[in-house]
Amino acid sequence: MESLVTVASIIEAHRLRPGALLPILHGIQDALGFIPPEAVPLIARDLNLSRAEIHGVISYYAHFRQTPPGRHVVRVCCAEACQAVGGQALAEHARTRLAGSELSFEPVYCLGLCACGPALQIDETTLHAQVTPEKFDALLAALEAAA
Repeated sequence: MESLVTVASIIEAHRLRPGALLPILHGIQDALGFIPPEAVPLIARDLNLSRAEIHGVISYYAHFRQTPPGRHVVRVCCAEACQAVGGQALAEHARTRLAGSELSFEPVYCLGLCACGPALQIDETTLHAQVTPEKFDALLAALEAAA
């Protein structure tokens, strides 16, 4: 499987570094979009850690995915500053609108746009501020049209 070759090369590149686990997990997710279950025993073996330790780190950090993401990943800030200006309502709107679509919804806790929330990020590349449900729907329509 090609993904296991990728996983093995990422492990090899980082395994001798102190604290290698997080760089390895980030590298795998950057390359594959998620951490496949079959990567866990390889990481555990090469870092001399238990599978439970690897799973513990993957499940602790919300950033790591254990399943492939959708065609696009939409992150909505749910931190306090965004909540104060409608972030929770936006998150619920996004969750409802994205249910069953090819897009993934992920709540996050701070995108760094605290002064102009609620904030949203698409594919870890594009940030949007002061997002309303209407603005969200327009962004979603643009993503769907680009498909």
